[in-house]
Amino acid sequence: MEPMQAKAVHIGIRRDWRAVYAFAQRPENIGRWAAGLGAGLTRDGADWLADGGPLGTVRISFAGENPFGVIDHVVHMPSGLKVHNAFRIVPNGDGAEAIFLLTRLPGMSSLQFEEDARQVAADLARLKQILEEENLAEDA
Repeated sequence: MEPMQAKAVHIGIRRDWRAVYAFAQRPENIGRWAAGLGAGLTRDGADWLADGGPLGTVRISFAGENPFGVIDHVVHMPSGLKVHNAFRIVPNGDGAEAIFLLTRLPGMSSLQFEEDARQVAADLARLKQILEEENLAEDA
C-alpha cells in the first residue's frame, strides 16, 4: 500500500505540556473533548471500544503512559482496516502544542478528508478550552 495523504492538525495550549498530556492521554477523558472517538468509550481489557456509528464498534489500542507526550493509538475497524493515529503533546514555550497527524483513508474523498480535518481541529479546540479554563480555575 502506498503512503496515504497526511495532514498535521495542531493547536497551542496555554498550559504546561505535562498537564495537557496527563489529561489527554487518559481514555476516560476523551469523551470530554473528542467528539468522534469519545462517544460510548468503554474499557475492554487493555483496549477500549467505541461506537463507530454506521461503521459499527471499533476497538482502540492506546500507547502506554510515557515521558515523551506520545498518545498514539490504533483504531481497529470492523472491516479489518487498522488506522494508526499519531498524536503528540509537546512543549511549546511555557505551554504545549497538541499535534494530531490525520491520514486520508482509502476511498475517502478530498471533501471527506477536509471534513475530518475540521473535526479534529474542533476536538483540539475543545481540549484547549477545557485545559485553559481548568488552569485559570487552579490559579484563582
